[in-house]
Amino acid sequence: MANVVTSTLIFYLFLNLLMNVHRLSLVAGSNAPWPGGSTTRFYDFKVQTTKITKLCNTRDIVTINGMYPGPVVYAQEDDRVIVTVTNQSPYNATIHWHGIRQRLSCWSDGPSYITQCPIQPGQTFTYEFTLVQQKGTLLWHAHFSWLRATVYGAIVIYPKTGVPYPFIYPYEEHIIILGEYWLRDMVQLEQSVIASGGGPPSADAYTINGHPGPNYNCSNDDVYKIDVVPGKTYLLRLISASLNMEHFFAIANHKLTIVEADAEYTKPFTTDHVMLGPGQTLNVLVTANQPIGKYSMTMGPYMSARNVPFQNITSVAYFQYLGASPNSLSLPAPVPTFNDNLAVKTVMDGLRSLNNNNPSSVPKEIDKNLFITIGLNVQKCSRNNPQQNCQGLNGGVLAASMNNISFFKPNISLLEAYYSKINGYYTEDFPGTPFKFYDFVNGAPNNAPNDTNSINGTRTYVLEYGTRVQLILQDTGTVSTENHPIHLHGYSFYVIGYGTGDYNPDTANFNLVDPPYMNTIGVPVGGWAAIRFIADNPGVWFMHCHLEIHLSWGLSVVFIVKNGQGPLETLPHPPADMPRC
Repeated sequence: MANVVTSTLIFYLFLNLLMNVHRLSLVAGSNAPWPGGSTTRFYDFKVQTTKITKLCNTRDIVTINGMYPGPVVYAQEDDRVIVTVTNQSPYNATIHWHGIRQRLSCWSDGPSYITQCPIQPGQTFTYEFTLVQQKGTLLWHAHFSWLRATVYGAIVIYPKTGVPYPFIYPYEEHIIILGEYWLRDMVQLEQSVIASGGGPPSADAYTINGHPGPNYNCSNDDVYKIDVVPGKTYLLRLISASLNMEHFFAIANHKLTIVEADAEYTKPFTTDHVMLGPGQTLNVLVTANQPIGKYSMTMGPYMSARNVPFQNITSVAYFQYLGASPNSLSLPAPVPTFNDNLAVKTVMDGLRSLNNNNPSSVPKEIDKNLFITIGLNVQKCSRNNPQQNCQGLNGGVLAASMNNISFFKPNISLLEAYYSKINGYYTEDFPGTPFKFYDFVNGAPNNAPNDTNSINGTRTYVLEYGTRVQLILQDTGTVSTENHPIHLHGYSFYVIGYGTGDYNPDTANFNLVDPPYMNTIGVPVGGWAAIRFIADNPGVWFMHCHLEIHLSWGLSVVFIVKNGQGPLETLPHPPADMPRC
């Protein structure tokens, strides 16, 4: 037995040596530095079930290290981050580092069956990536089934030592994570919703840093609070880790000044409220300039789709001045009504990149111009028990699609299939434009379920290294128009334009001077968004709606970015401990 252990240890040491030699050879062959990181930060994540009591109910939830929300990953720009994840839960699991651009580290991106097989119970996998030219607030979360309902946490990347923020230095910083809480097993819930063919139930509560607040049963003392000093300015790192909802956030009688969106600095923009879709982050400055008292920080729902049930009870936390009576009544924070689309547009209109002195970074010439429709579908019922399993509109089965193709995940890692040239698991024929054009917003082909079927498939779109891409994302009204938070893995992109109705290139106004640089864009309800990026990071990259039910229904696609020239444009070998399916 000892010989077997020794042989195994020698084998893995040899593999690690090969990897290091490979990296050194890459550096030697190029003038550009290999993204190895100036400082290395180590984290140890244990996926485990933890007993928790909320809403008058005690149950087991899946957590990291027994924490809900999970531990914060702290680092500095250009640091190397190594996170060892050990799965001690009864479920498969992966971790996605949302917004980390994973330069030459696609193997560590995390979406299950896209870049890796899940980490099975009892297994361990080590994620390694470098924060190349990245700083700000991001998040990590589970990327298997609906585990991210409770498996999530903040990523805080500080500027390099000696580099100041481009705004007033805050007295304190606080992380504010918006979430949703269910009194059900989330893996079983996803399975039952998909089996039903219908929509998901509403969350039992909204949470701020895991706390529902006093509006919910048994939650008078389950409230998050920030103690503030009069006259001081605070930096709030706002993160949406919500599952199936988007949310407004406001503080009673206080203004929010946005200074960062999706970990990229913005020109300061002051507003009464903000809206975050799942995966989006905002850094805001708040000055405690009101009379001493207790003020509500309120999280309220934004639901742009029609006839969809949702939790309409707001979650409340406290922004409490030192000197205020703990028992004093809190001043309420009015958030916009649940379907206030103008309130969402107003905030988006105010986002401008701080880096307007270098507009040349926005691609002016385009090599690939893609047009992708996004929205819901109703498949015709073909299940054995229609009454139980076809609970979508008009007795159909709900689905979602891009260019009318519902993405179907394979049972192996797409990245492994691509890298190892394993045939039969995907095709390279995702269409760059819809099969047919019509009035996408107002002129859906017919009433559901007629002609609202989508095609199931694992289709990918292949990009040559260095391709300058323009992507038009068009919302559709086949079932209902809706604001869709679309996230692109492996990249940030410039949001150069957006509008209502069908996209018209003759009338669309583009901002090529100071557009915001984001990783998740809310495509406006009944409208479109235009983004641009350069495909300069080889690998297999997921683009999907971050409303988890839409992802489960197939609202996603995969981009394959091919290797370029030379080692620094080439995806390295997979790690030795890559999980197997």
